[in-house]
This record gives sequence, C-alpha cells and structure tokens, in this order.
Amino acid sequence: MKLFTSYNRILSVITLTGLLVIGFLFYQMLGQYINKQIDDHLYEELLEVQDFAHVKNILPSPDGYDDVIVDYKKIHKLADKRKIFADTNFYNPKKRHHETARYLKTELLLNGQPYEIMIIASKFERQEEIKSIILIILLPVIVLLLILWLVNRILIKRMWLPFRQLLANIKAFNINQEKVFEPIQTNIEEFKELNKAVLNVSLKVKSDYKEIKLFTENASHEMMTPLAVINSKLDTMLQSNTLGKEESEILDDLYKATSKLTKLNQSLLLLVKIDNNQLQDKEEIDLKALINEKLNYFLELIQKRNLIVKTELVASVIYANYYLTEILINNLFSNAIRHNHDGGSILITLTEDSLAFSNTGTQSALHPVKIFERFYKDNASEGTGLGLAILKQVCLRQNHKLTYRYQQDYHQFTIIFNKTKNKP
Repeated sequence: MKLFTSYNRILSVITLTGLLVIGFLFYQMLGQYINKQIDDHLYEELLEVQDFAHVKNILPSPDGYDDVIVDYKKIHKLADKRKIFADTNFYNPKKRHHETARYLKTELLLNGQPYEIMIIASKFERQEEIKSIILIILLPVIVLLLILWLVNRILIKRMWLPFRQLLANIKAFNINQEKVFEPIQTNIEEFKELNKAVLNVSLKVKSDYKEIKLFTENASHEMMTPLAVINSKLDTMLQSNTLGKEESEILDDLYKATSKLTKLNQSLLLLVKIDNNQLQDKEEIDLKALINEKLNYFLELIQKRNLIVKTELVASVIYANYYLTEILINNLFSNAIRHNHDGGSILITLTEDSLAFSNTGTQSALHPVKIFERFYKDNASEGTGLGLAILKQVCLRQNHKLTYRYQQDYHQFTIIFNKTKNKP
C-alpha cells in the first residue's frame, strides 16, 4: 500500500468516526433541550388546568387546547403527587395518525375531587425541527470536510512530487553509464537532505565500481599471458620422453589446474564484457540452424558418453547479439552434457518464442535461484561454477527470461525470448 493511500485511509476513518460521534452527541443534546422545552410547556398547561378549574368550578374540555390533549381520570384518593414526564406514542385524533409525544402525568384535586391528569403534547413538529437543524448544521460540515480532503490531497501530491522525481531518477541511474545521478530541485528541507545523501552515495558507488572494474579488467588481461606461457611450457614438457611416471602425473595435474584457471579467467572476462554491456551489436539469428550447428559441434562428446539427444525444433528467428546467443547455446549444451550420466538423455525443444533444454542428471532438484549465482556448483563438479551465471547474465542483457525446474527426473532450463524488445 502506498504511503499516500495509507494516510488518506487513516484520515478518512478518523474524520468519519468523529463526524458520527459528534452528530450523535449533538442529536442527543438537542433532543434533551427540546424535551426540556416541552416539559416546561406541559407544566404551564397543568397550571392553566388548575386555574381554569378553580375559577370556573368545572373541568376544562380535553379538546380545549390546540397543541395538547388533556385526559382526566377520577381516582379514590391522591396516592402520588409526583409530576412524571416521559415519552409515549399516541393516536392524534386531530391529525388521525400515530405520533411520538411527551406527556406529564400527576394527581391533584380539582374542585375538591382527586383526579389523575395526563397532558400529552406531540413531538412530531419538534422532531422535524431537530432534523432540519441537524441537516442545516451537518451538511455544511460535510461539504467543508470534503473540500478540506480534496485540498489536502492536492497539497500532499504537490509536496511529494520531489520525492517521486527523486525516485524516478534513482530508477534511471545506471552504474555502467557515464551520466551521473541527476539531482532534483526542491524547497523542502527533508527532500534536500535526501537528495544530497543519494547524490553522495551514487558518486561513491560509481567511483568504487570504476575502480573494481578497472582492477578486474587489468588483472584478467595480465593473467592471460602468464597462463598461456605456463600452458605452453607444460604442454611441451608433457610431450617430452624424458619424464618419469610420477613427474608426468604431477605435470598432468598442473596442466589441468592451469587449464581450469585459464577457463575461469576467460569466463570472468566474458562476464565483465556482459556486465559493461560491451556486446551491443544485434542481427537476425536463425535459432534452428544455430542449434543444429552446435549439435554437430558437440556430437563427439555426446557419442562418447552414449547420450540420447531428441530435438523438437521449429523455425524461430530472434534479433539479438550473435556472439552472446552463441554463448547461450554453447552453455546450454555444455551444461546438459557435463551434468548428465552416461547413457542419459537430452531433449531440446524450440518453439517460436522459447527454447528449452531438458536433461537427466546425477542429482535431484537444484536450488532454482542459487544455481545462477557465480561460483555455485556441486562439490563433485570440475567446472568453474560460472556457466549458469554467464547464462543468466546473457539472458538479462538480451531481455530473455530464464527459468529452471525439475520434473520427472529431468532438469529443464527454459528461455523465453522477449521479441517485442528485440525487433530492429
């Protein structure tokens, strides 16, 4: 959930709750005030009944008042002289419908006779007044709250605009490009500090990256010549007939180790080139023809291990860098052959938009994320641990999607080509 949405939700809940509580309390207080007015009116009517009975020596007519109804009930004696005020429902004979009302009930002597008197006053008009008052007060309050909410929304959007610009600049920042991080212009102090901190971090990261990149490139290039010389000397010594069996075995181990180190150095150089986006030339590539070509190239290794290769290839053309695509196919073949068992099988499936290599193997399911990390490999593997990492980097640079899954004893690597981004 976005910060602005969360803030608005909290503000809306608080405002709505406050409005309901205030409205309820206002309604209750207004109702009590109206009841107090009606009670005073009922008491005045009771005094008028007493005065009328005292002066005229007769009881006033129940219909003798316009806005109240007076009911008399003769009793034996006065038992309770309290004046009881309460709400009730009654049938109004003048209006011919039931209404809510307020009544006053008491006992008193009229012309020397004890009576129970109930004076009823309708609350209908007063309740309508309450509703009108509430509408008159609450409607402007609601409109005012809506206006404040809209103004608050607009102001917050404007206040957070520098943050959005800063976030967009952070996303656009590329450590491989010469262009430095683009700061923003803002008058808000907090965003100024954030902008300054991000700018300093970006400059530091870029500086450190350049130093590491330069060191890696120089170290890899400088290692190539000594390694080539060592390989050449070891090859010459291995071909010599003057060595004994023990010396030959030692030299053979050294030769293998040096060859592995050479491959590792070449893989690291390739990763540097891919990371630096130095291989950008693109062309149309016939994947079906390239896979068949590489199948013939690896045929000797496949036959040596008695592997069964099945292919399901359809015509597919992508627009990509040929060198990177060739590395992609080579690594898929190499991985499927190296990590297979003798007499195993390989299934290659090519559709118009995807390529899948499935192979049996000596291991069960691998970790779907860690296998693409650099130098991640099985302890028994003799590889450099960079093959799948190179595969992953090539897919990232070419905008392909690479996935791994283990199903029915087969390790499957699938590449989905994003042709919409690769069109010339």
